[in-house]
Amino acid sequence: MMKYKIGFRTIKTAAAVSIAITIGQYFDLQFYVFSAIITILCVQTSKKKSLESASARFMACMLAIPFTYVFFEGISFSPPVIGLLLLFFIPTTVFLKINEGVVTSTVIILHIYLTGQVSWSIVLNEIALVLIGVGSALLVNLYMPNLERELQKKQEEVETNIQHIISEIAEYLRTNQKLWTEQEITDSVKGIREAKSLAYRNLENQLSKKDDYYYRYFTIREKQMEILERLILNMEHIHPMVEQRYLIADFIEFVSSYFHSNTDKTICLKKLKRVEEDFKKVPLPETWETFEARAHLLLIVRELEYYLSITTKMNASRKKMAYN
Repeated sequence: MMKYKIGFRTIKTAAAVSIAITIGQYFDLQFYVFSAIITILCVQTSKKKSLESASARFMACMLAIPFTYVFFEGISFSPPVIGLLLLFFIPTTVFLKINEGVVTSTVIILHIYLTGQVSWSIVLNEIALVLIGVGSALLVNLYMPNLERELQKKQEEVETNIQHIISEIAEYLRTNQKLWTEQEITDSVKGIREAKSLAYRNLENQLSKKDDYYYRYFTIREKQMEILERLILNMEHIHPMVEQRYLIADFIEFVSSYFHSNTDKTICLKKLKRVEEDFKKVPLPETWETFEARAHLLLIVRELEYYLSITTKMNASRKKMAYN
């Protein structure tokens, strides 16, 4: 049995259409159902998108009215003139970056064509339809669900997944046993991208003071996940159980223990420097296989350094958010 789910945007669209048609019918406007079409097109997933869509459609519709006067009254009310009008009108909307409103403004052009005149009563009727349609959409989009709790949940999921992968990396360095799966990595990357998309939508719902903490947070986690993917690729080339593997495994576990902590991650960077110093104290490799393994381990150290530098930036943004 197919599940039937009604989204919040669908509910708002239905409510806005009802409001628009009711107002248009109440004032006995000609073509009043057209306001419902404008409403449907203007109800977007965020306040910012809804405002941008409404602005583009309103300006395009207002631009269409003088065009109809010039072409219809100046030439004639005929199908070829409609084509000629659109030939000039559409490029103008593209130039003004309001081409999103081409469809709705074309309907206005056709309304005026059907009436056979460009009179003040017709013009005011069309302006009223546009205002009702746009206004109804913006009214219902004033309310957007609070995404804070969902973003916090996504944040916890992302942190748990990354911490688990880090632990598996440390275990591999100790035992040569691969615990992670391709699906686990894929799901983690997908989860971060979904969370980032949600954070972007939350950002677009803020029209006044913008708090982009979550968007920046998931962007940083996305970069860190890319580092971990490269790190895993390097590790898969390391087979000899050289001493440095245990040094790096201990350090990675140390990083994992600080993962959820707000402790300054410069502590981890300082410890990494000590790991590098210990790395250099080990005698030079005697075989090519050992040399290759140590080279890959050194690359892992560099990736970890980059990983931690990104984490330090993230903690700085957390402190800034707390301060504000």
